[in-house]
Amino acid sequence: MHNFPKLHNAMWPGLVGKGPGSEPPIGLETMLELTASTKLDGVGFDGVDLFLAIPHTPIDADRDTVARLADLVASHGLAVGSCVAPVWPDTGGGSAMGSAADRAAYIDMVRRACGIGRRLRELGVRAANVIRVDSATSPEVWASDPSASKTIAATLREAARVAADHGERLALEGEICWGGMHSWRHMLDLLEAIGRPDVVGFQADMAHTMLYAVGHNAPEHALVSPDQVRAGSAALESALVMIANALRPWTIDFHVAQNDGSIKGMGAHDKTGRHCLPDDPGGLLDIPRHAGLWLRDASGELTRAMRHLCWDGCMFPNRTLLDPATWRHVLAAMLAVRAAHGWSEPA
Repeated sequence: MHNFPKLHNAMWPGLVGKGPGSEPPIGLETMLELTASTKLDGVGFDGVDLFLAIPHTPIDADRDTVARLADLVASHGLAVGSCVAPVWPDTGGGSAMGSAADRAAYIDMVRRACGIGRRLRELGVRAANVIRVDSATSPEVWASDPSASKTIAATLREAARVAADHGERLALEGEICWGGMHSWRHMLDLLEAIGRPDVVGFQADMAHTMLYAVGHNAPEHALVSPDQVRAGSAALESALVMIANALRPWTIDFHVAQNDGSIKGMGAHDKTGRHCLPDDPGGLLDIPRHAGLWLRDASGELTRAMRHLCWDGCMFPNRTLLDPATWRHVLAAMLAVRAAHGWSEPA
């Protein structure tokens, strides 16, 4: 049995799309308990990826608060992996293409997130060093400013300096709802413009990168037509291979997920790739096989670029997230990915 990559569960499904206008958030301790109690043949999740925002973890957490967080996660036999920085205006950050004040607030959120991440490493509960960010702006606002991508790249170069000072790296989230990152081509151009492959890379989510092929919010970069988005479509398969080949060399963070080809928004979260349960009959992805597009290079060799994988399933109803059967199905999918693309290292 492979013991790498480690298998993590995301904590942010308890927060994303929740709150006013939707359902109440699910607390961090509840999400940890659901994760830790899920076992298949005695094998469970190895860790969790965190969302550094209230009501889970305040971004201004002091050293004692972070120590309590480390103790809480460790008490469940789990490790911490990648962490999401709350760079958005409604959480105290600002647009990466905004005013000087906006961009300073964005950098400050990155600095705080990197500080928490570094502290968790110092406390021994975290081996990973990836902080996940996006542009904190919409494709519509991005399209209104011809210099938007240049400004975003400049902001992220500064953020990269902050991350490097903390021993962290930044993973840019590949979702169609983030301006300047809303197509595979825009993302590739942005990564190249930032020019810090040692610090800044790509965060691939199987549910989101599939929509890159369709060109939602960026039809000029579509690789397939809507009628080609179906299970077994040769055109879709070719498009997914092309996108993975372009972005795989930059990929430093990876989410296992399922998608039915549609988009969804809930609460305050803008419309983006719909996350489906792994066994959803409408899911278009063969999860273990399509994960291999990102975990193996063009010649089929394991890249071993990610030492942990994370399941992402946002915007499910609370009744689904609180059902232990949900997490057994998720863990089964994650174990299938590791069986197909994992490796073993001495304990």
